[in-house]
Amino acid sequence: MKNTFGNQIALTIFGESHGTGIGVVLDGLAPGIPVDEGFIRSQLQKRRPAGKISTARREADEYVIESGVFNGHTTGTPVCIVIPNTAQRSGDYAATRSKARPGHADYTAYCKYHGFEDYRGGGHFSGRITAGLVAAGGILIPALAAKGIGIATHISRCAGIDDRAFEDPAADTVALNQADFPVLSPEAAQKMQEAIELAAQEGDSVGGILETLITGLPAGLGEPWFDTVEGMLAHALFSIPAVKGVSFGDGFELADQRGSAANDPFRRENGRIITTKNSNGGINGGITNGMPLLIRCAVKPTPSIYREQQTVDFMTGENTVLQIKGRHDPCIVHRARIVADSICALVIADLLAGRFGTDYLGGEE
Repeated sequence: MKNTFGNQIALTIFGESHGTGIGVVLDGLAPGIPVDEGFIRSQLQKRRPAGKISTARREADEYVIESGVFNGHTTGTPVCIVIPNTAQRSGDYAATRSKARPGHADYTAYCKYHGFEDYRGGGHFSGRITAGLVAAGGILIPALAAKGIGIATHISRCAGIDDRAFEDPAADTVALNQADFPVLSPEAAQKMQEAIELAAQEGDSVGGILETLITGLPAGLGEPWFDTVEGMLAHALFSIPAVKGVSFGDGFELADQRGSAANDPFRRENGRIITTKNSNGGINGGITNGMPLLIRCAVKPTPSIYREQQTVDFMTGENTVLQIKGRHDPCIVHRARIVADSICALVIADLLAGRFGTDYLGGEE
């Protein structure tokens, strides 16, 4: 199993949903990056469940930085962050151990790991593992902000309900990063939450689309073929559980346009070369052009639903039915937004280190 992503800055995840704990190792960070533990806690809070629109499992996410940080700054050695698990209820999974939950990795994990996998709560495949990613993002996001790079994600669509598009990148970024429920339109936020609650009442779930905006990037990041900006971001974003599609700029809508509509005209303005629109999402030829990156992620409905479903007992080979128990999210889109922010921060930090050197994000002595 490969659990490491990144070139100059690499992140390794570890742990299982119902094990003693989870965490990350972040290697390749420059020395001198400020580490604000209050900010890390606030980021983790955005990922935690809340109210009727989330699971009843409530983890404190009290993390411990085991190495790589001293006197409030990175030392340049690997940063290891451990988050203990404290609210497991493993008995919820014993009765269905060999029944493949539709939409989950139970069967594929069994095929790959020959029955030795930790099946409780999805084990290493669980969305619980993303807490470590968010903790790492709590270091990377401020380091990028210090270089003038902003990252913000909103729920563009949930349960068929649309939020408004980004209008003022600076103001929208601030608003979203302060919001518990990341939507730009208050009316859309209310309708989305009502739809999520209705799905929960009916024992079902909903999905949606996350839209991430990254501003302040220099032109020239990325490579023209296998390490394109789109390729690196998509590779990382597809690691988020339930993400089934990633697109950039106008994405699949470009397929129905002519070149005259899809192209982004260039102009020089106030000493900078810009494009007059951004259908290509800030990327040409796999390389940033200096315009904002615009990324969309399709998030499928949470597969854990309380309705009876057909399945197979993969140990006996018999067809059977399954009705799950336990504590599950009727929607994970609102919790996944901070994971998307954190994953994007990792990729951008890695690209910057590859372009400008590993000390690019470091602090002054």
